[in-house]
Amino acid sequence: MPTVAFFDTKPYDREPMTAVAGDVAFLFHEFRLTSETASLSSGAAAVCGFVNDRLDRPCLQQLAACGVRHVALRCAGFNNVDLVAAHEAGLVVTRVPAYSPHAVAEHAVALVLTLNRRIHRAFARVREQNFSLAGLVGFDLYGKTCGIIGTGRIGRVAAEIFRGFGMRVVAYDPFPISDWAATHEVDYLPLEEVLADSDILSLHIPLTSDTQHLINADTVRLLKPGAMLVNTSRGKLIDTTAVIESLKRGHLGGLAIDVYEEEEGIFFEDLSDQVLQDDELSRLLVFPNVLVTAHQAFLTREALAEIARVTVTNINRVARGKPPLEGTLVE
Repeated sequence: MPTVAFFDTKPYDREPMTAVAGDVAFLFHEFRLTSETASLSSGAAAVCGFVNDRLDRPCLQQLAACGVRHVALRCAGFNNVDLVAAHEAGLVVTRVPAYSPHAVAEHAVALVLTLNRRIHRAFARVREQNFSLAGLVGFDLYGKTCGIIGTGRIGRVAAEIFRGFGMRVVAYDPFPISDWAATHEVDYLPLEEVLADSDILSLHIPLTSDTQHLINADTVRLLKPGAMLVNTSRGKLIDTTAVIESLKRGHLGGLAIDVYEEEEGIFFEDLSDQVLQDDELSRLLVFPNVLVTAHQAFLTREALAEIARVTVTNINRVARGKPPLEGTLVE
């Protein structure tokens, strides 16, 4: 029976994981996995981590010294893992690359609809018996242009949904999928043209050294004046300082994000009785044309069930000396 130290546990994690645990014994910890907490995995064959766990070299060395042999990420991204250090320590690293593209794509669309039609502001008003419509004017999606950066599984689903609104969809990806694009009437264009053409720009790419701060002081100027920027991928795709300046100038028309570049220690936590120490996030929260959700795009029953299934399957396979499921090994 493999024992797994499960870090950064939330109530919505426990139920789907325990439902499929079988012979896996989970030791649930509510705190994040870092070099300071790694020693608590002693005796475990594996650890289960999430997007804001800090799996740097010191942490991974601690895990290996504790006898851990498998780092099972219950997420798609792995930019928080020092892969060189993991391989040197003899650690197998797995992830869940495709838990539900529909969950994330649908959340991106929900952000667009909410911000455009000011639904969050209207809801708050009506709760206070304020039925005024002033300041709630949006625009028709029909006939507008949506730019999709990254046409992996999530990006393609998002593009298809936006097409369903009667929008023109343009896309940028270094590896275009021509057959899919032809079927769904999506036009691949160079990045600069996608930025310039888009009324709504939605990011669906992984975080790499090439994509970090893809939206920066230079590229944000290429956006169409009044465009809406949406990010449900990774926070560091956006240079927050540059985006704040664009919002202040009135060039960027709206920002809807489910991820934030300095979200570690903030998102997934209840800080309602504290003073928020992040000045840039605090600044974003006061803009009337900014909508922030706290990394919840993945949070559907279907996605959680698939995350649990793939994670537990890989834990069992690695414990028995078998290769993990195809596409889940991080190399």
